[in-house]
Amino acid sequence: MISLTLSREPEWLDLTHGVTVLIRPLTAAIFSAARADLEADDLIDAEAQEIAAALVKAIARRTILSWEGVCDAEGVPVEPDDATVDALFDLWPIYEAFNERFIARWLLLGEEGNGSAPSPTGTSAGAPDIAPPVPGAAPTAPPG
Repeated sequence: MISLTLSREPEWLDLTHGVTVLIRPLTAAIFSAARADLEADDLIDAEAQEIAAALVKAIARRTILSWEGVCDAEGVPVEPDDATVDALFDLWPIYEAFNERFIARWLLLGEEGNGSAPSPTGTSAGAPDIAPPVPGAAPTAPPG
């Protein structure tokens, strides 16, 4: 069973170190667009972790509408744009908190929707028995 969150309203998400972000819901369209943001050349030469980090940054750039607790080197608050989001998400604690508290929620839908018993052979071999075994074979119906 999948629990749908029908609200499409932005929500505030506390990350860490006093950083709070206003995010729009992560949808399949945003996820696909974020994947498309990654240039093909980057994917050819990059390691798996670099690809994952780039995807998280791309999702952050597309979902963060506003934030609190983010300043430049002089302590002046900055607005989220591609450059400031990338700089913020180069900080491991921010990246990890966003990934765990926002993106993981969306990715867990795949696990939540798999309510079937394991079926290693593609049949019901992994499903538990729900009826007692029959005592013997049933007789064949007479022709006719």
